[in-house]
Amino acid sequence: DTSGAITFHGRSAPAAPLPARTHRSTMGGGRKMIVGGNWKCNLDQAKAAALVEQLNGMEVGNCEVVVAPVFLHIPMVMNTLKKDKALVSAQNCSFTGMGAYTGDISAEHLVDMGIQWVILGHSERRQYFKEDDEMLAKKLEYALSKGLKVIYCIGEQKEQRENGTTMDVCKKQLEGVAKMLNPETVVIAYEPVWAIGTGLVATPEQAQDTQKSIREYIASAASPDVAAKIRIQYGGSVNGKNCAELAALEDIDGFLVGGASLKPEFTDIVKACSA
Repeated sequence: DTSGAITFHGRSAPAAPLPARTHRSTMGGGRKMIVGGNWKCNLDQAKAAALVEQLNGMEVGNCEVVVAPVFLHIPMVMNTLKKDKALVSAQNCSFTGMGAYTGDISAEHLVDMGIQWVILGHSERRQYFKEDDEMLAKKLEYALSKGLKVIYCIGEQKEQRENGTTMDVCKKQLEGVAKMLNPETVVIAYEPVWAIGTGLVATPEQAQDTQKSIREYIASAASPDVAAKIRIQYGGSVNGKNCAELAALEDIDGFLVGGASLKPEFTDIVKACSA
């Protein structure tokens, strides 16, 4: 159920089998799985370099992998990360171009460095930096206009899950950007905020139901074709133990991984999506 109280992963078995993916690659016109590793404001340069070495040894199969280091580490990561393993993403960019915006980084700067991806709308940007839906729509529009691909994050707070307004929140976060949702350039990351970094994980039922509802909303707000093709990741305490069960669900097209992207188990998460 996408509404009601939070239930903890593993407490009870579903009454009926959940809809499973019939594909994990682009074969047969399916949505290619994508895993993002959001390193957030973590790691010094030496530890980031060691993590890149680990990533260079992973098996990616049919899965697309994107990692987002700290801005200052991006040049080092781009120089050492094997491009057949993963591409590099920024964690944020400006709502506009170059100019008198102290401390900001524009989409042009990212493109000039050869960066292809950026994460926008993460709940930590919304919470700590007061980025609202209007600002994020400007960021998305500008980033896309400069040729970047975007992982666009949405998701509800704990009290919103408990009072049954999960989809109201997700729809509000999407309505201002629905017409920009090109499956070739935008990936949606559904991250229930109460599950980020807490160890709590949406049950498979909650994740599948919510992501199916998001896809249905995109069908009405954008088009059925966009909804069928756009990839929707799940994020929120994804780890090596729970990833396979979640990856098997019909409307989960990969993961946006936080804490576990800094650990060896990230390769297990990629493996779960690469079959």
